[in-house]
Amino acid sequence: MSIDHRTEGSVAKPRLTPAPPTGSYLGMPAFPKGVKKELENQQLRRNLRHATTTIRGKRALRAAEVHDWEELRVAGEQIKNRVGRHLDHYLVQAEEAMTRAGITVHWARDAEEANRIVVEIAKSKGTDEVVKIKSMVTQETELNEALEEAGIAAWETDLAELIVQLGHDRPSHILVPAIHRNRSEVREIFLEEMGNWGTPAPPDISDDPPELAAAARTHLREKFLRAKVAISGGNFIVAETGSVVIVESEGNGRMCLTLPETLISVVGIEKLLPTFEDLEVFLRLLPRSSTGERMNPYTSIWTGVTEGDGPQDLHVVLLDNGRTNVLADPVGREALRCIRCSACMNVCPVYERVGGHAYGSVYPGPIGSILTPQLRGVASPIDQSLPFASSLCGACNDVCPVRIPISDILVHMRHKVVEYKRKTHKLPTGESLLFKGIGWMMGKGQRLAGAQVATQAAARLMKRRKYIGPLPIPGYPSAWTNARDLPMPPAQTFREWWDAREEQR
Repeated sequence: MSIDHRTEGSVAKPRLTPAPPTGSYLGMPAFPKGVKKELENQQLRRNLRHATTTIRGKRALRAAEVHDWEELRVAGEQIKNRVGRHLDHYLVQAEEAMTRAGITVHWARDAEEANRIVVEIAKSKGTDEVVKIKSMVTQETELNEALEEAGIAAWETDLAELIVQLGHDRPSHILVPAIHRNRSEVREIFLEEMGNWGTPAPPDISDDPPELAAAARTHLREKFLRAKVAISGGNFIVAETGSVVIVESEGNGRMCLTLPETLISVVGIEKLLPTFEDLEVFLRLLPRSSTGERMNPYTSIWTGVTEGDGPQDLHVVLLDNGRTNVLADPVGREALRCIRCSACMNVCPVYERVGGHAYGSVYPGPIGSILTPQLRGVASPIDQSLPFASSLCGACNDVCPVRIPISDILVHMRHKVVEYKRKTHKLPTGESLLFKGIGWMMGKGQRLAGAQVATQAAARLMKRRKYIGPLPIPGYPSAWTNARDLPMPPAQTFREWWDAREEQR
């Protein structure tokens, strides 16, 4: 029996796409507070450790197979840098090429304008549902929530995005949005939620991955076949030809790109490549860096409308939403080279322990810590905290396929946060006063010697302790020592050691 969610029948009328439980990401706590909650979830840490370790190993193996891997990385860096230097030219070239090929091109300054364009197109088609391919940029604009408000259901068709949607959850990873869930949790979500979304609830399935995938396939099949409108992002747009490129691993994207009558692709303006030949570099870098595969199972490239084949009404929404502000920063602009592979997240020791939700951003992990504060600004506490969500170990720099110096940009963004606070706070902050005091102390040798004597006395008083515990002092000293094991000062200062050494000579 065909199930049409627009009519009443034996199956309950499904809900529209649910808004995230706490609304905008800006309503989430700053990273230090979010971390405490996530660290209490032992199952989350086990899930993350298993998943990131597996992906890291596969990526390292596939990258090692390519004898010119470093040359490929340099080529990717140089191509994306060329796009940044001449973005105005390539945007106009891409618009002209897409228009000639039969694509309607829209320009969106911000998320609100992009969402309005998509909603208006969907409404003009007389539909109250759309199917979606996994898209980071539509999560950035919170398109699903805008569609729901307009009375249009947005069905996520990527398996991991489907798990997140059914679980009333948020994605926690760029590539694997449900990385924080294990298969037993996925089984419970399917059993509890699928019956509320226009599909009969599945029978009592096991947590065997093939069974879970089969349940998802059954759930989505009707939606693929009846949808009139599909929404996608875009991995690349070739300025030379106006071709739009999407790479994916499941085939749901190919279904969305071929079956509906109308296709709307929302793409960030930084996703351009100058020529079709440039794809050769990125179609080797991206799959190895993301899923640890030699090539993507599905690579879809379309250049305009082909009569009788695929969607006959194509729209591309070119989104700024802060990207030109990023481009204006000589240091921060290097983040725009990102191809959303998630390699930096999979090697990050911080991300592996806290997961993506702690970042309070669509883009978590190292890349999110430098990109999000640039896109949104550093006015909110959560964006101020993101550049500090790193140990600066530099592992992300080593694996980035387009050689983004993430740790350098983190330091740059930390400086911008401090400058913002300095300009907006009328009174000195506790942090600035603390470092002024440290600077004064270290400005003269005699002052430093006096401080060493004081710490030496403290060490003798607490000689049985190896570490300083949480200090009962409000502000930065308490916050710093609550999260760190600070060793006790040594009983002998460096000066005393040096003097004793000189006397023995």
